[in-house]
Amino acid sequence: MKESFIAKVYAQSLFELGKEQNIAIADELTSLITSIREVDALENALFLEVFTIEEKHNVFTDVAKKMSLSDVVTKTGQYLINEKRMNILPLIYKELILLDDEEKGFLRSTVEGHKDSLDDSLKDKIKTFLKTKTGKDPIIEYKQNTNITAGYKVTADDLQLDASIDSMLDQFKREVLN
Repeated sequence: MKESFIAKVYAQSLFELGKEQNIAIADELTSLITSIREVDALENALFLEVFTIEEKHNVFTDVAKKMSLSDVVTKTGQYLINEKRMNILPLIYKELILLDDEEKGFLRSTVEGHKDSLDDSLKDKIKTFLKTKTGKDPIIEYKQNTNITAGYKVTADDLQLDASIDSMLDQFKREVLN
């Protein structure tokens, strides 16, 4: 909980700095996070405690130069390394993307279901419903969830819709037993 709050504060600060200096902070962090996830050695060097702060600094500075990251992102990464808070970088990224999406009028949403994929007609219906309900353009990510027998769960910001058979059966069970 505490890390989540701290990540929100960092994300808000980065977002504001990016707007002030006309820097695409979300794009830069997306590139950085993608690189970290794709290169195990980089992830290990930045996040494992077996490396010294100086070693982490050297690695991060080299990566920042090669990626042409702005001073804001570079100094933020160095600060996180100094304060031994690099582990919250993914949380900061997540919060920053939410702020960026909100600024652009997008709504990230997740649809979960038992099937391998979501068919296009249902995806369009969900998008239309969410746009009507929130006034924002939804970006839908589908995740397979084998714990769902049939139906779907939709999560978009604070809005949660559970149209799964499991949920309906639980509700029916509560109504019958009470």
